[in-house]
Amino acid sequence: MQTPSRNEVISVNAGARLDRLPIGRFHWRMLALIGAGMFLDAFDIYLAGGVLGAVLKEGWSTLELNATFVSATFVGMTLGAWFSGILGDRYGRRFSYQVNLAIFGLASLAAAFAPSMGFLIAARFVIGIGLGAEIVVGYATLTEFVPAASRGRWIGLLAVITNFSLFASSMVGLWVIPAFGWRAMFVIVGVLAMVVWLARKSMPESPRWLAAHGRAAEAEAILADIEAEAARKGPLPAVAPETRKEAEDGSVWRLFAPPYLSRTLLGSLLHIVVGFSLYGFIGWLPTFLIKGGHSVVSSLGYTTLMSLGGPVGSLIGLVLADLIGRKASIVGSSLAAAALGVAYPFMPDGPALVAVGFLLVSAIYVMLATGFAMHVPELFPTRYRLRGTAICATAGRITTALVQFAVVAIFAWQGLFGVLMTLAGVLVFQAVVFLCFGFETKGRALEEVAETAAGDPAGAVVRGEESAARLGA
Repeated sequence: MQTPSRNEVISVNAGARLDRLPIGRFHWRMLALIGAGMFLDAFDIYLAGGVLGAVLKEGWSTLELNATFVSATFVGMTLGAWFSGILGDRYGRRFSYQVNLAIFGLASLAAAFAPSMGFLIAARFVIGIGLGAEIVVGYATLTEFVPAASRGRWIGLLAVITNFSLFASSMVGLWVIPAFGWRAMFVIVGVLAMVVWLARKSMPESPRWLAAHGRAAEAEAILADIEAEAARKGPLPAVAPETRKEAEDGSVWRLFAPPYLSRTLLGSLLHIVVGFSLYGFIGWLPTFLIKGGHSVVSSLGYTTLMSLGGPVGSLIGLVLADLIGRKASIVGSSLAAAALGVAYPFMPDGPALVAVGFLLVSAIYVMLATGFAMHVPELFPTRYRLRGTAICATAGRITTALVQFAVVAIFAWQGLFGVLMTLAGVLVFQAVVFLCFGFETKGRALEEVAETAAGDPAGAVVRGEESAARLGA
């Protein structure tokens, strides 16, 4: 691989050229192609709730086997997240997201023909490898294309598309599982994943990644095409001069030392809490309701209504991220979700339970959209973006895989009340950490955020010192 030089990176100036472009058809195409894969990724994850409720009701599985199924998913997602970060930073974003989409699409088709619960668990492990990779690559890739001024809104929009799959999966499962069985859910995902894989072959590589790796000619060609398309609407704004140098490449272990360690810890905490919220509560809701005496249809009906909080919460996060910023959104949504989690077990069956469940899911998805989706990829420089995001995702996946058995034990000991009290405690802890140690990235160029990390591990903006240094140079 060609070694990058500082002159090549500055001459391309990919970040400044992309950040000054008006939103146009190119950005919408990128959103559609990335969003389609992310939607199917999340749809495949969320279908587990309905499928596990069905196989439990059929006597095909047990609570313990269901926990193994969920844990196998997240063991696979852990490996997928880790290796997608390494491969995506080394071979490019495009290579990584095509490989992972093929993996979870083909493995989903295999799961549809599982002859036993053991085979289904094994297939789910392979599916998880693809699912874990897609989440890491998708948000980070769009982050590198979208202008800084509107990055929060666009990543929020991607989160809306992705998280609408919670409702879509519940709604499709409500109709498909009783009529055609749980196997049909895997067929739907597998076929659609192959369609999206073919459509995404035309996606360009990230010019930021190409420039950071010394592939200036390729970056220039892609940037020229994007700029030519954007210029059809009128003259483009002037390009700001490039004054920041890209972080030097090195081992992934640099992310476990200053100046990036604090960011790695913050991102990992977000992934751990989001994983616990989604898969320690939302993913288990159909099973909890069935164990509480509801039928499969009734359970899926309740969770379908609550799952509308996924897209609603993501929409709220889309608005808040560029209005009050990432930090305030993460703190506020964590505290709101904790309060609603405490209230949920005391709600009577019926509309009140559904309403509080809907608000709880909405708060969790505000946190997901502003933290998990937007903030984590912003924390790391281009050379380390996928590896940094992968480390955070890996921490979340490992914790989520282990917590499944804890959820079963807590549910057996204290019921849903115990599960939600644990969740509330974790959410409050996250709010306190971000209130004390979090920092803001709203409206700032990715290169500026990375440069701040190099000069100040805590993330404080030291603009005066930076300006003085540049004047001195």
